[in-house]
Amino acid sequence: NAGTEADVYISVYGERGDTGSRQLFRSQKPKKFLKGQTDIFAVEAVHLGHLYKIVIGHNGLGSGNGWFLDKVVIKDPVTDLDYTFLCHRWLDQGQDDGNIARELTVTDASTFPGRQELELKREETWAAEKWKFQKGNTLQFYNRLTHGFICLSPDSRVDALGDKKNKYGKVFFMWKYA
Repeated sequence: NAGTEADVYISVYGERGDTGSRQLFRSQKPKKFLKGQTDIFAVEAVHLGHLYKIVIGHNGLGSGNGWFLDKVVIKDPVTDLDYTFLCHRWLDQGQDDGNIARELTVTDASTFPGRQELELKREETWAAEKWKFQKGNTLQFYNRLTHGFICLSPDSRVDALGDKKNKYGKVFFMWKYA
């Protein structure tokens, strides 16, 4: 349910002005705004110079109107530059903060390319995993070297003997992300 059937609008802002609100009508795909799909739209406008932000959202109409937007990339045909606007959030009245429009600033690719995307992935991973570290939970890590479990108890005790069996019931496997 990450796609939307609602009408999507975008406003692009640059050093020479903005496009005003434009509906994204025709994608190069038969159905637009589907989960996991990249849609490509042509938007005619005067040259805005260097772009710095966009406002993108939808009208909230239709069944399943909530939308998870990963990012928007605008290719400037005059300068052949790509401008990336990272979102990685819901535009949905029932999800996240309830907003159906987002103001996104350009990602500066000249310094640390991919850094903001990496930070968003880190935040997303922590949001999904932080429940494991709530008060009262016992954490178990499986040690592949010893084939045993290391347990961190709620009372701050650490059982690092590497028992071969799982004596607390549940196992939370942790991986190091590269």
